[in-house]
Amino acid sequence: KGQLITEGAKDPHEILEILGPSAVQEYLIEEIQKVYRLQGVTINDKHLEVIISRMLFKVRITDPGDTEFFWGDQIDRFAFMNSNEDISEKGGKPAEGEPILLGITKASLETDSFISAASFQETTRVLTNAATLGKIDDLKGFKENVIMGHLIPAGTGLPKWRRLKIDTLGQAKTEDKIA
Repeated sequence: KGQLITEGAKDPHEILEILGPSAVQEYLIEEIQKVYRLQGVTINDKHLEVIISRMLFKVRITDPGDTEFFWGDQIDRFAFMNSNEDISEKGGKPAEGEPILLGITKASLETDSFISAASFQETTRVLTNAATLGKIDDLKGFKENVIMGHLIPAGTGLPKWRRLKIDTLGQAKTEDKIA
Protein backbone atom coordinates (compact mmCIF):
# COMPACT_ATOMS: atom_id res chain seq x y z
CA LYS A 1 0.00 0.00 0.00
CA GLY A 2 2.94 2.29 0.37
CA GLN A 3 6.70 2.16 0.40
CA LEU A 4 9.07 4.47 2.25
CA ILE A 5 11.29 6.31 -0.24
CA THR A 6 13.16 8.58 2.16
CA GLU A 7 15.53 7.89 5.03
CA GLY A 8 14.70 8.41 8.67
CA ALA A 9 11.75 7.72 10.87
CA LYS A 10 8.32 7.19 9.37
CA ASP A 11 5.49 9.55 10.25
CA PRO A 12 2.96 7.55 12.33
CA HIS A 13 0.12 9.77 11.09
CA GLU A 14 0.96 8.88 7.50
CA ILE A 15 1.19 5.18 8.38
CA LEU A 16 -2.27 5.45 9.95
CA GLU A 17 -3.69 7.23 6.91
CA ILE A 18 -2.18 4.85 4.35
CA LEU A 19 -1.97 1.47 6.11
CA GLY A 20 -4.45 1.78 8.98
CA PRO A 21 -4.52 1.40 12.78
CA SER A 22 -2.96 -2.08 12.96
CA ALA A 23 0.08 -1.01 10.95
CA VAL A 24 0.69 2.12 13.01
CA GLN A 25 0.31 0.12 16.23
CA GLU A 26 2.89 -2.42 15.04
CA TYR A 27 5.25 0.36 13.95
CA LEU A 28 5.00 2.24 17.25
CA ILE A 29 5.52 -0.92 19.31
CA GLU A 30 8.57 -1.82 17.23
CA GLU A 31 10.10 1.66 17.56
CA ILE A 32 9.42 1.96 21.30
CA GLN A 33 10.80 -1.52 21.94
CA LYS A 34 14.00 -0.59 20.05
CA VAL A 35 14.62 2.25 22.50
CA TYR A 36 14.00 0.09 25.57
CA ARG A 37 16.05 -2.83 24.24
CA LEU A 38 19.04 -0.51 23.71
CA GLN A 39 18.86 0.17 27.44
CA GLY A 40 18.55 -3.53 28.27
CA VAL A 41 14.94 -3.18 29.40
CA THR A 42 12.37 -5.82 28.52
CA ILE A 43 8.73 -4.75 28.27
CA ASN A 44 5.91 -7.03 27.20
CA ASP A 45 4.18 -5.71 24.06
CA LYS A 46 0.77 -5.87 25.76
CA HIS A 47 1.65 -2.88 27.96
CA LEU A 48 2.48 -0.77 24.93
CA GLU A 49 -0.61 -2.06 23.12
CA VAL A 50 -2.83 -0.71 25.92
CA ILE A 51 -1.24 2.74 25.67
CA ILE A 52 -1.34 2.84 21.88
CA SER A 53 -4.97 1.66 21.77
CA ARG A 54 -5.78 4.64 24.01
CA MET A 55 -3.91 6.90 21.55
CA LEU A 56 -6.10 5.47 18.75
CA PHE A 57 -9.36 5.73 20.70
CA LYS A 58 -10.80 8.70 18.80
CA VAL A 59 -12.44 8.89 15.38
CA ARG A 60 -12.76 12.07 13.29
CA ILE A 61 -16.15 12.36 11.57
CA THR A 62 -15.79 12.73 7.78
CA ASP A 63 -19.51 12.33 6.98
CA PRO A 64 -22.07 12.58 9.79
CA GLY A 65 -24.77 10.72 7.86
CA ASP A 66 -28.01 10.71 9.86
CA THR A 67 -26.26 10.70 13.26
CA GLU A 68 -26.09 13.55 15.76
CA PHE A 69 -22.41 14.14 14.97
CA PHE A 70 -20.96 17.03 12.99
CA TRP A 71 -18.24 17.00 10.36
CA GLY A 72 -14.83 17.15 12.07
CA ASP A 73 -16.06 15.99 15.49
CA GLN A 74 -13.57 13.84 17.36
CA ILE A 75 -15.46 11.18 19.27
CA ASP A 76 -14.71 7.92 21.07
CA ARG A 77 -14.55 4.88 18.82
CA PHE A 78 -17.23 3.06 20.86
CA ALA A 79 -19.64 6.01 20.76
CA PHE A 80 -19.10 6.11 16.99
CA MET A 81 -19.84 2.38 16.59
CA ASN A 82 -22.86 2.47 18.93
CA SER A 83 -24.38 5.47 17.16
CA ASN A 84 -23.89 3.83 13.77
CA GLU A 85 -25.54 0.61 15.00
CA ASP A 86 -28.55 2.57 16.28
CA ILE A 87 -28.90 4.57 13.05
CA SER A 88 -28.52 1.44 10.89
CA GLU A 89 -31.25 -0.36 12.86
CA LYS A 90 -33.56 2.59 12.18
CA GLY A 91 -32.73 2.49 8.47
CA GLY A 92 -30.70 5.69 8.48
CA LYS A 93 -27.31 6.46 7.00
CA PRO A 94 -24.45 5.74 9.42
CA ALA A 95 -21.64 8.22 9.95
CA GLU A 96 -18.26 7.79 8.33
CA GLY A 97 -15.05 8.53 10.15
CA GLU A 98 -11.32 8.02 10.17
CA PRO A 99 -9.18 6.93 13.10
CA ILE A 100 -6.88 9.58 14.53
CA LEU A 101 -3.66 9.19 16.46
CA LEU A 102 -3.39 11.38 19.56
CA GLY A 103 -0.22 11.98 21.53
CA ILE A 104 -0.03 10.45 25.00
CA THR A 105 -0.73 13.75 26.77
CA LYS A 106 -3.65 14.63 24.50
CA ALA A 107 -5.09 11.11 24.79
CA SER A 108 -4.93 11.30 28.59
CA LEU A 109 -6.61 14.69 28.68
CA GLU A 110 -9.35 13.63 26.23
CA THR A 111 -10.90 11.08 28.59
CA ASP A 112 -14.56 11.38 29.61
CA SER A 113 -13.51 11.49 33.26
CA PHE A 114 -12.32 14.94 34.29
CA ILE A 115 -10.94 13.47 37.54
CA SER A 116 -8.76 11.08 35.57
CA ALA A 117 -7.67 13.85 33.18
CA ALA A 118 -6.85 16.21 36.06
CA SER A 119 -4.57 13.64 37.63
CA PHE A 120 -2.33 13.61 34.56
CA GLN A 121 -1.40 17.18 33.60
CA GLU A 122 -2.90 20.65 33.44
CA THR A 123 -4.81 19.97 36.67
CA THR A 124 -5.97 23.55 37.22
CA ARG A 125 -7.20 23.99 33.64
CA VAL A 126 -9.02 20.63 33.63
CA LEU A 127 -10.75 21.23 36.98
CA THR A 128 -11.63 24.85 36.12
CA ASN A 129 -13.12 23.75 32.80
CA ALA A 130 -15.11 20.95 34.50
CA ALA A 131 -16.45 23.32 37.17
CA THR A 132 -17.34 26.02 34.64
CA LEU A 133 -19.25 23.55 32.47
CA GLY A 134 -20.90 21.83 35.47
CA LYS A 135 -19.49 18.45 34.47
CA ILE A 136 -20.35 15.31 36.42
CA ASP A 137 -17.87 12.44 36.61
CA ASP A 138 -19.62 9.06 36.52
CA LEU A 139 -16.58 7.31 38.08
CA LYS A 140 -16.67 4.45 35.57
CA GLY A 141 -12.93 3.84 35.25
CA PHE A 142 -10.23 2.47 37.52
CA LYS A 143 -8.20 5.64 37.91
CA GLU A 144 -10.97 7.95 39.04
CA ASN A 145 -12.30 5.37 41.51
CA VAL A 146 -8.84 4.91 43.05
CA ILE A 147 -8.44 8.70 43.33
CA MET A 148 -11.81 8.94 45.10
CA GLY A 149 -11.00 6.01 47.40
CA HIS A 150 -13.76 3.80 45.98
CA LEU A 151 -13.61 0.17 44.95
CA ILE A 152 -12.48 -0.22 41.37
CA PRO A 153 -15.17 -1.46 38.95
CA ALA A 154 -13.49 -4.82 38.39
CA GLY A 155 -13.30 -8.21 40.08
CA THR A 156 -14.89 -8.15 43.53
CA GLY A 157 -15.46 -4.41 43.12
CA LEU A 158 -18.23 -5.07 40.59
CA PRO A 159 -21.69 -4.51 42.09
CA LYS A 160 -22.87 -8.06 41.32
CA TRP A 161 -20.00 -9.50 43.40
CA ARG A 162 -20.42 -7.02 46.27
CA ARG A 163 -23.92 -8.45 46.88
CA LEU A 164 -22.58 -12.01 47.05
CA LYS A 165 -22.15 -13.58 50.50
CA ILE A 166 -20.70 -16.99 51.30
CA ASP A 167 -22.37 -18.98 54.09
CA THR A 168 -20.52 -21.25 56.53
CA LEU A 169 -20.90 -24.25 54.19
CA GLY A 170 -19.16 -22.42 51.33
CA GLN A 171 -22.39 -21.89 49.39
CA ALA A 172 -22.87 -18.58 47.61
CA LYS A 173 -26.05 -16.63 48.18
CA THR A 174 -26.97 -13.11 47.12
CA GLU A 175 -28.22 -10.45 49.44
CA ASP A 176 -31.10 -8.19 48.54
CA LYS A 177 -29.25 -5.16 49.88
CA ILE A 178 -26.03 -3.88 48.42
CA ALA A 179 -23.29 -3.89 51.04
